Amino acid sequence: MPPALRSRIPAALAALATVAAGLSLRAATDGWLGKYGGDALYTVLIYTLIVFVRPRVTPVRAAAGALAFSWAVEFAQLTPLPAALSEASTLARLVLGSTFGAADLVAYAAGAVLAAVAHLPLRRTPAVAPPPVGRTPFPTEETG
Repeated sequence: MPPALRSRIPAALAALATVAAGLSLRAATDGWLGKYGGDALYTVLIYTLIVFVRPRVTPVRAAAGALAFSWAVEFAQLTPLPAALSEASTLARLVLGSTFGAADLVAYAAGAVLAAVAHLPLRRTPAVAPPPVGRTPFPTEETG
């Protein structure tokens, strides 16, 4: 399997899992958890899409990008354009929303942080081989 595909598969699977979690959350809960949990998962989904497109991106940069996108969409809701598009299309309503909510900004930030924290231990770090047995990693008087 090509390395590019192998590195994108986990991100694609995470995106699918995030969509499933968001739909399940909306179906199973109402109120605060359903709304703000869904908002947080919206940013997690954007995060996974960023990692899919740029697999070598650092968690901090992916989180910053996902948060910036989510906030841009939220602030766009201060204009009439997202509401008009949301009336015309269910997909637009799901992606763009229709009304601004300051509390949504906090939920998006929580989603970005949670995604980055979950991503950190999954990143591959280059393996550093230990020095051979009986040899020190630094020259000594004996080894020159």
